[in-house]
Amino acid sequence: MTPLFLHLLLLSSALTSNADDAYPSIPGTVSTTDCGLSGGDENPIPIRREVYGSGRIFDISHRYTADMPSWESEDGIGQFLWLTKSMKNGSRANNSGMKLSTHTGTHVDAPGHFFDNYFDAGFDVDTLDLEVLNGPALLVDVPRDKNITAEVMESLKIPKGVRRVLFRTLNTDRRLMFKKEFDTSYVGFMKDGAEWLVKNTDINLVGIDYLSAAAFVNSAPAHLVFLEGRDIILVEGLKLDDIQPGIYSVHCLPLRLLGAEASPTRCILIK
Repeated sequence: MTPLFLHLLLLSSALTSNADDAYPSIPGTVSTTDCGLSGGDENPIPIRREVYGSGRIFDISHRYTADMPSWESEDGIGQFLWLTKSMKNGSRANNSGMKLSTHTGTHVDAPGHFFDNYFDAGFDVDTLDLEVLNGPALLVDVPRDKNITAEVMESLKIPKGVRRVLFRTLNTDRRLMFKKEFDTSYVGFMKDGAEWLVKNTDINLVGIDYLSAAAFVNSAPAHLVFLEGRDIILVEGLKLDDIQPGIYSVHCLPLRLLGAEASPTRCILIK
């Protein structure tokens, strides 16, 4: 066997392994390298997962559906995805289009969300610091009977030096992100809680489990506190169920939407 042939054989094996990992087969069926479209498997069933890597990687972003909640709406986001070109109708490939608010589902806020001068100056999601959005993070459970006030923040005893904190609240227990109707009683930060965080911690990333980091009754004041200094990134609408509190590595990658004050984002936690 020549060295070149051996090299090609190893390369082929690696590519096959990667394909199987990316599109896992159904347990008990024969695995193929083309997503099950050959080898006798004519009706492949995709596997949708929340946890990967043998329990090491958690997807903490919500799946986009027509029934997911939308700000101040009783009807959810509605249809947001259209198949604009279909192979069944003679097109060479399937192509979809979509239209939805940049604040839909799991998303990030940029300073221009509540500061018009920042919006005009170009402080959009494309200017957000990826170093802040990726790195060690602390997942904490918030007391379930109240919004996040200064008193609550002090009680959490978050150590100095912690830069990224994901706040799990009663919103997760109530599964509010899985309900179509927007719920104004969701848990969020009050203005004094946001002020306490800014003045007494080193936190640059604030993650929370509903559509807004700020409580509904304090939506503008708390956002203004968070975003005024342009050094805190808000990650809203996180999916934090069935994950133990503790330290993880968080990774959030919003879209590079030039001129947009928010963007959907895919976020994961890694043990």
